[in-house]
Amino acid sequence: MNEVTQILNAIDAGEPQAAERLLPLVYDELRKLAAAKLRREQPGQTLDATALVHEVYLRLVGAAEREPQRWDGRGHFFAAAAEAMRRILVENARRKRRLRHGGHLERVDIEDVQPAVPVVAADDDLLAVHDALDALERRDSLAAKLVKLHYFLGLSFVEAAELLGISERTAYRNWSYARAWLYQRLTEKNS
Repeated sequence: MNEVTQILNAIDAGEPQAAERLLPLVYDELRKLAAAKLRREQPGQTLDATALVHEVYLRLVGAAEREPQRWDGRGHFFAAAAEAMRRILVENARRKRRLRHGGHLERVDIEDVQPAVPVVAADDDLLAVHDALDALERRDSLAAKLVKLHYFLGLSFVEAAELLGISERTAYRNWSYARAWLYQRLTEKNS
């Protein structure tokens, strides 16, 4: 049994120092494998062989430390390393494609967005909001209830969704709809 296989067995057995002894033994071979994989990639790849090796090593050995992994020797380890490299490159390509298709847009938590409903300044405005909310309730009672729970009571979407017996995702959709509907209704009244 070669030294790499012995260390892999020690990692499987949970020996704490075994992972540290593995990298120096497999680093050069992993680097060659990474360089070969990267040569087949499109130009403009942001990963280099060193970064790819480190990511692979963290995935393989880190996963083995969290969840016991049986390595059936050196060949199995390098086959798993090659698969991990492929997955990392695919994830990287997907991330780049996401960036090209709107990934540059800033994500904003809906909790941080100011409501589209104008701030109530006078009794007339309060009555207009009340009337609009009543109209929304006749049209979509769930959306109106969500507005009351979130906007007026200050509950989070998770809390409101739980109280209403809906998913958080449904609560977000209903909130978006209700905000747009109320905004349109209130701006029509003010026009």
